[in-house]
Amino acid sequence: MTKEVLISIRGLQFEEGTDENKIETITAGDYYKKSNFHYVVYEEITEGFEQPTKNIIKFNENELHLTKNGLVNVHMVFEENRKNMTNYVTPYGSILIGIETERVDLIEEEKRIHVDVLYALEVNYEHLADCNIAMDIREKKGSDFSLYS
Repeated sequence: MTKEVLISIRGLQFEEGTDENKIETITAGDYYKKSNFHYVVYEEITEGFEQPTKNIIKFNENELHLTKNGLVNVHMVFEENRKNMTNYVTPYGSILIGIETERVDLIEEEKRIHVDVLYALEVNYEHLADCNIAMDIREKKGSDFSLYS
């Protein structure tokens, strides 16, 4: 896998009494592997704000760590069969969230990595939604990356 990559991150949340809420981000970033962990680093801009947020995603076969620094600050840990608590700090205040991860799946190929995370999300100790994150990382150069599934 090359250093320059294209990253697609899709989230699917199922809130009780509502239709599916799909969120997708596609961006360029950097990839590297160190000490049995894969790393993806990219920046995001939030509409209405100038300050970017740096995202670092660290993952292996059993866990995924998402660290955001900037406009939003958080360190979220997704570990199979564990519940982790963290403070999600936004410009509007801090939110206590719980992440109970059921599964982390990793498929690693020569020019592509796919990660799928299934978890329950809590806010202030109350169940909010059952969620899924699907992350697809592909080499930027010569990629057959497509916006269509």
